[in-house]
Amino acid sequence: MATIYEVAARARVSPATVSRVFNGQGVSADKTRRVHDAARELRYVPNRTARRLRRQVSELIALLIPDVENPFFTALARGVEDRAQEAGYSVVLCNTDDDPSKETRYLDIANSEDMAGVILAPAAVDGDISHAIVHGRPVVAVDRHTGFDIDSVMVDNHAAGMAATNALLDAGFRRVACIAGPPALADTEERRVGWRDALTRRGMADQAMTLGRHGDFRVDGGRAAMIDLLRSPEPPDAVVTTNNLTGVGAIQVLIEQGRVPPAVGVAVIGELAFSTLPRDAVIEVRLPARHLGVTAASMLLERINGDTQPARTVVFRAEVATPATGDRPGTVRRTGRVRSGLTKPISTA
Repeated sequence: MATIYEVAARARVSPATVSRVFNGQGVSADKTRRVHDAARELRYVPNRTARRLRRQVSELIALLIPDVENPFFTALARGVEDRAQEAGYSVVLCNTDDDPSKETRYLDIANSEDMAGVILAPAAVDGDISHAIVHGRPVVAVDRHTGFDIDSVMVDNHAAGMAATNALLDAGFRRVACIAGPPALADTEERRVGWRDALTRRGMADQAMTLGRHGDFRVDGGRAAMIDLLRSPEPPDAVVTTNNLTGVGAIQVLIEQGRVPPAVGVAVIGELAFSTLPRDAVIEVRLPARHLGVTAASMLLERINGDTQPARTVVFRAEVATPATGDRPGTVRRTGRVRSGLTKPISTA
């Protein structure tokens, strides 16, 4: 079996650098690539038992997400797993169904199994995750806020709501509804407020009083809300849906009733995983799901390796995607320390 010294010689680095690569510590991209290439060629396997004894924790990371069937969270999980694997960690995927009791149970398991850290999309902004934090477990929030002072990776949800609404108004629609998710979730509320503010800036504040609906973040919730909107005395001519599955449900109802987009405008915050409509029939405000996962995992690995700086928040921008502009969102801002190796921030607070 190959040794760390043989890997170091093949990669033209020191044994200490090889160790840092497999411990997830800061090493340049070039050296990291050379170390992984050498390890693969030599079939080198790190001594995980020894590493666990040194760290006093396992090499497992818990990832808690609300809906494993949602393609957004699938892509986010892929980003977490890719980054964790680079550092020699494995990811345990936990589906909470937005149920605080399930979330608490998974956090308890992470503690009892001495997992190295937790990444979670919280089931509620006022959820209690203190039982994970008090045990010294590094925790990073992703996509959703918590009431705790911990690292977090978010999307500028207010801007996403405004962008979706403005895109429909710019296209000529004049009664733009909004189908939001559960009001207890901060991300959907921020997107709904973005919709409201966009209408207000166009002198349409009265519409926000009658054309807003709440549901869940799933297909059935989108269907129920769209049916209710179409039954209104003055139904909307366009709708903003605050996540992708809600958008699927709304579109299903429109097609069933013969109001096929873009005859009725639809703007979806998130990326439609499947649609039989032409590409330009629906406006998508795309979210950088995989980048959220990679960034959250990178921040967690820093904490696992002893980083004690104050809590940081990274905020990504969502962008309206059209056939002409492409589809890769970028970072809007980062608060806290700026780190290299990730997407470049536009501004820093």
